[in-house]
Amino acid sequence: MSLSRRGVLGLAGAMGTAGAMGTAGAMGTAGAVGTLGAAGAVAPTAPAASRASADGRVRTGFERMAADGYGVLAGQRVGVVTNPTGITADARHLVDVLHVDERVDLVAVFGPEHGFRGTAQAGGSEGASRDPATGLPVYDTYDTSGQRLADVFTAAGIDTVVFDIQDVGARFYTYIWTLYDCMRAAALAGKAVVVLDRPNPVGGRRASGPVLQRPYASFVGREPIALAHGMTAAELALLFNGEFLADRPVALRTVAMSGWRRDAFFGATGLPWVPPSPNMPTPDTALAYAGTCLFEGTNLSEGRGTTTPFEVVGAEGVDRRWAEAANALGLPGVWFREAYFTPTFSKHAGRLCGGVRLIVHDREAFDPVRAGIGLLVTARRTWSGFGWRADHWIDRLTGSDRVRAMVDAGAGVEEIAGDWAAGLTRFAETRGGYLLYG
Repeated sequence: MSLSRRGVLGLAGAMGTAGAMGTAGAMGTAGAVGTLGAAGAVAPTAPAASRASADGRVRTGFERMAADGYGVLAGQRVGVVTNPTGITADARHLVDVLHVDERVDLVAVFGPEHGFRGTAQAGGSEGASRDPATGLPVYDTYDTSGQRLADVFTAAGIDTVVFDIQDVGARFYTYIWTLYDCMRAAALAGKAVVVLDRPNPVGGRRASGPVLQRPYASFVGREPIALAHGMTAAELALLFNGEFLADRPVALRTVAMSGWRRDAFFGATGLPWVPPSPNMPTPDTALAYAGTCLFEGTNLSEGRGTTTPFEVVGAEGVDRRWAEAANALGLPGVWFREAYFTPTFSKHAGRLCGGVRLIVHDREAFDPVRAGIGLLVTARRTWSGFGWRADHWIDRLTGSDRVRAMVDAGAGVEEIAGDWAAGLTRFAETRGGYLLYG
């Protein structure tokens, strides 16, 4: 039987340039798909999940699902949680692809922070709407969780929630907590969850930084994981279900990538980069983000409103002494260059700021969290105007009040890092049980 035009269009968009890719069984353990239901987990072994493709390019979870003919979604009314990063190898959006494919019953779209089409700035969303390209209803999930979100899923008439968003590897990047909230809400509503995996753009060799303490939980950190977790979305979903949702786990399936290794940075994947949020323009931004986003908790600009957000930080009145002090720390893999910039919006908008630019010269050695702590320590020592946000937002970002208290007490980078070492070791041990890739 020949495919209809709708089916042909859907298949072409889903496969992109990956026409020669093999097909994995929808529920097999030797290919890209792991499954986790209420009873437990089945995950692919690291060698199988990491197996390189003939052209060396990473195949995302969406591509592997498409190659399998969308078997994991068969017979389900589907809602997709995604944003502009949910694309195929040839840069088509997965919602557009699924909408025209008769093998998938796509009935709803759910937008996270910044929105489905990614137009909103930090702390905002696009609200509910109807997608003009497909006519599908778009629901706003931002700042919605628990029974409220479960009711949204019920109202949307779905059976399965599909999650496909590019993460950047930092605990306070909210998309992983949208995933967490969707998993909890789906369990409440009796829905299943399918996570389509994408690379951690800064690699997944290790976790670093402090682990969240539960009294400081918020939407920039729901549960105790490390600040730089070193995991992919599918791995985090398995960890969430096994460690934090054990009282009511969701019926979960994860579709792993092929060809991705933990030591790979985004440039090695062969995939197109789409900014996951308005101030995450490049993979280099993501590399610095886990450290320099800490400056959201201070009165210094974290570079929003410039062409290199999170790669420059500063404020009015800061001079060359900060870069000199930061370089004197001898932190591996990074140099700090004296820099000047004028943000067009956000903190210090329209005003000339002095500060530093991070130049990462060895990505393997660079630890963004230690670099961020080093910058906090030296900023406080060299600029008399340094101050924390009045709401102590830094405590939400770091996961406790310890970093703030130790910086104020004059502690150095190694002393501060030593304070979180025991918690990080425990997290690393737990994390190891949920890793899908070698």
